[in-house]
Amino acid sequence: MAASASFSPHLRSRPPREASAHPLAPAQLGSEWTSNEATCDPAADSGDSARRRRREAVPETELGARARPLKSSGCRACWSASYPARSPTCGMLRSAVAALAPSGLPGRPLLLTALSLSPGKRLSSRGPAGQSEQRRGPAKPRFPPLRIPEEAETTRLVAEKARAPPPLRRFIACPDLARAVASSLQSGRRSEGPETVVLECEPGPGVLTRTLLNAGAHVIALESNKSFVPDLESLKEKADGQLEVVHCDFFRLDPMGIGSLKPPFMYSERLFENLGILTVPWTADVPLKVIGIVPQRKERNLIWKLLYALYERSSIYKYGRTELNLFVSEKEYKTLVAKPGETRIYQPLSVLWQTACDIQLLRMEPWPSFLTNSKNGGLSIPKSVLLQNDHLCLIRLTPRKNLFTDSLTTSNSRIFVVMVKQCLAKSKTKLIDKLNLWSSQGGKELLRQLEIPENITTGSLYPEQYKSLFEIMEQANEFDQSWLYDEDSLEDSRGINF
Repeated sequence: MAASASFSPHLRSRPPREASAHPLAPAQLGSEWTSNEATCDPAADSGDSARRRRREAVPETELGARARPLKSSGCRACWSASYPARSPTCGMLRSAVAALAPSGLPGRPLLLTALSLSPGKRLSSRGPAGQSEQRRGPAKPRFPPLRIPEEAETTRLVAEKARAPPPLRRFIACPDLARAVASSLQSGRRSEGPETVVLECEPGPGVLTRTLLNAGAHVIALESNKSFVPDLESLKEKADGQLEVVHCDFFRLDPMGIGSLKPPFMYSERLFENLGILTVPWTADVPLKVIGIVPQRKERNLIWKLLYALYERSSIYKYGRTELNLFVSEKEYKTLVAKPGETRIYQPLSVLWQTACDIQLLRMEPWPSFLTNSKNGGLSIPKSVLLQNDHLCLIRLTPRKNLFTDSLTTSNSRIFVVMVKQCLAKSKTKLIDKLNLWSSQGGKELLRQLEIPENITTGSLYPEQYKSLFEIMEQANEFDQSWLYDEDSLEDSRGINF
């Protein structure tokens, strides 16, 4: 029997006293009933009115055709097989429940099963369509556990399919590492929160993919190397709707220019539309988790590209507060979390990412933990002079709900980005000198409002202070933006093509 029946309009058009007695659906029954047990008045439900309501009960066929969670109108005894009916109304509700149950089975247990909350999202041919129907709590796979290949087997597969000229790629080949990464993705997740889709970038041989699926995750695998796609498609057939495979390069989404694109190049709007992923409000829960290893080539440029998309709420951030779980080099991680006073590494990226996101270090892995596709099997560890760079760091970047305000919006956020970049071009410059150039109100007054010392340097200001400073200048409507047309000496990749 379908799990979605509803009462007829007659039951919903009762007198106000009865219709408002218990607004709880069956899925909510439990301790919440304690304060409502005494609301049924048998005397009030006697006589002709009770018989009339019984005649208005929904026919069995209608209940079977239109199932919806029931709205309770009686006391706790109405829903318990242990209690006799306390009133004609209670009897009517018990009759309605019986219409849903096969003969010989008690009404209440089936009711709580048949009218439970809808199951979680399932990746159909169009992906997680209908994101409002989200399962609560950890998911369970609906298929037998998938076999995780041993590291040696994965190494042979990569040697066969990915030995090619640059770009260099790194893969998770060790099953233990895959389990640790999958566990890290679940860390800090509220058990009662909605189930989130995982978008896996460059899964390659699919070791992490299988591990995530075995853990109950719904996975969208974006793979740029066509050689890996057939094996992933074969895996999809075993995953019972929990896996989608797309020939696409996540790190090259939304290239500059207009025109049709061929895979693996793709526009995020087309990708998300095909997958059935819907836009949610910025203040809603995280709609999508991205997991991947940032390519070593132009790593800094890719981080800038994602940053611009975040402040403009474009690309992957158009659909909500997309959470990034990325392996980046240790030196880039240390730059992102640098603090004021760390002159050589406290950079615009530090201020802008800390302003926009909560940054968490999930784990650090030595470079040899990852398999590469280099011809000689080398590790290809990038050199670093200023910072230690012995690990790849898995970091979580969760956009803040309160990032955007009346004064910092998607329309003027790029001005904020450029302001921070110009301030930190020389971190020993006095902040008041910059402010005097940008505001007719005068830098001294702005600093006084924020209770910031007049002799502070641009490299000593915290990210939240930069944001507050920008908002005050915007509110004053005295922000001279002529400096925006000056040549920007700092390299970034707002729309770079690779």
